[in-house]
Amino acid sequence: MLDFYLTATTYCLFQLTMSLNSSLLLNEENSQGPKRNPECLEGLELQTPSSFQDNPLQQLQLASQEVLEKAKKSGRSKCPRCNSSRMFYCYTCFVPVETVPTKEIPTVKLPLKIDIIKHPNETDGKSTAVHAKLLAPDDVTIYKYPCIPEYEEKRHEIALIFPGPDSVSVKDIAFHLQKYTKKSVCDNDNDCSGEPCLKQAKIEPKEEKNLNECISSNRSEGTRLKKIIFIDSTWNQTNKIITDERLQGLLQIELKTRKTCFWRHQKGKPDTYLSTIEAIYYFLVDYHQEILKENYKGQYDNLLFFFSFMYTLIKNAKCCAGKE
Repeated sequence: MLDFYLTATTYCLFQLTMSLNSSLLLNEENSQGPKRNPECLEGLELQTPSSFQDNPLQQLQLASQEVLEKAKKSGRSKCPRCNSSRMFYCYTCFVPVETVPTKEIPTVKLPLKIDIIKHPNETDGKSTAVHAKLLAPDDVTIYKYPCIPEYEEKRHEIALIFPGPDSVSVKDIAFHLQKYTKKSVCDNDNDCSGEPCLKQAKIEPKEEKNLNECISSNRSEGTRLKKIIFIDSTWNQTNKIITDERLQGLLQIELKTRKTCFWRHQKGKPDTYLSTIEAIYYFLVDYHQEILKENYKGQYDNLLFFFSFMYTLIKNAKCCAGKE
């Protein structure tokens, strides 16, 4: 769920990819990679994610990335707000650059609100958190620590994505949020009797079914998750944020079964430690299936619109450099 530092090997590969075309320079840094075979470079743009059998992102249902291909060829462009030279998007203003028309960038509607707490020392240009804001602008808010909201009053409807000894899986969210719920199961204005549920008179099977549905509905409403919090930082920076008193007492959720594709994966860390945009995406997929109980049909795939494009370029560069 957090973005990681570059390892030495990955850093070299990343810089190699960035040097293939100036349009890929997301930061203000200049670097040189090893010499490359011109024939390999010529065929690089023709490769697609399906060129790699082990590409876990190739099954995504994404909008056309032609706009990113064109922007890559054009090079860096200006941010329409701050006029800074950027590639694809401005990571400080959270908007596409002039060569990437907003209408050609997909938008994703999320089932709940997302707060991203960004460490002040996290490099803006290396963070994938901005992808979420660009692609789901109505549902995502990014805060720079320590300027974050107070969550205590609404902790019965908020959860924090973070691994820990007390973290739970997505499917257990509703059960664990019950302890924060202020209302009892039958304390509501609909058809449930005002009497305690255990004192109900003898009822017919059909009526019992309706009552159980009512109780289930009330429990679901009383423990409905409305907001999820993600921390955007390296693992070395995490402690300062996670120990903040404003985050204490929140239900913690861990994504244990997903593996990262992030090219900045930190050496020595489990491959289940995800980048921020991966964590958001995989959480929503699990939430859609486990909590909303609906079939997943790619509704949130476009959250990886930028991520998958960059992954492919770096994967191609690694292949070209003989690292695969």
